[in-house]
Amino acid sequence: QIAGGGDPVQIKVKTPDGSKVAKGAVLAQLDGPLHHILAGERLLLNLLQSLSGTATMTAAFVAAVAGTGAVILDTRKTTPGLRLLQKYAVRCGGGRNHRFGLDDGILIKDNHIVGAGSVRLAVQRARAAASHGLRVEVECDRLSQVREALRAGADILLLDNMTPKQVARCFSEIDGRALVEVSGGLNLETVRAYAEAGAGMLSVGALTHSAPAIDIGLDMKARKS
Repeated sequence: QIAGGGDPVQIKVKTPDGSKVAKGAVLAQLDGPLHHILAGERLLLNLLQSLSGTATMTAAFVAAVAGTGAVILDTRKTTPGLRLLQKYAVRCGGGRNHRFGLDDGILIKDNHIVGAGSVRLAVQRARAAASHGLRVEVECDRLSQVREALRAGADILLLDNMTPKQVARCFSEIDGRALVEVSGGLNLETVRAYAEAGAGMLSVGALTHSAPAIDIGLDMKARKS
């Protein structure tokens, strides 16, 4: 539809989604009226370059934690209108999807805690308003919050902007009483240290908001008559 503009444009995929490609590889072949292809060229390339960048960065993070058992997650920090595509790109890169929307799960963050008055009250209000099937996750940036969230009965703890040493200390405190996710300060140089500190779920916002675009071009060839 992007390239077609009304007249049929045939697209033959040469490289399946999620494949590793070398420089110069042909990803797809378009066959159709030139003016319709050119009308959609920039939009097609913008999407392919951006989404390929997300998949490529995700694959790099997945490789960085290989062998630890940790999984790489995305976040809701996506481009408006492109969330489904960006999250698909994360899966193509070997990552997993976090929430698609606010109704997928409850994540209590710092502003919610301020509004409710405490972690305990925030969790209580969330439990009272939510479906019984929704898990409640609490963002914690210090050990005292971890303890409070555990006492409040949180299902998942999000350890935010902690060092690997702090994460390891929190895991000792949690002792299997809740699932644990780690986020904040994760990059390709540090992510393995967090995984080795015990983090099994590592969420990286950069996958969808800061991944550099991949250089992809569209080259025309005249059809032989």
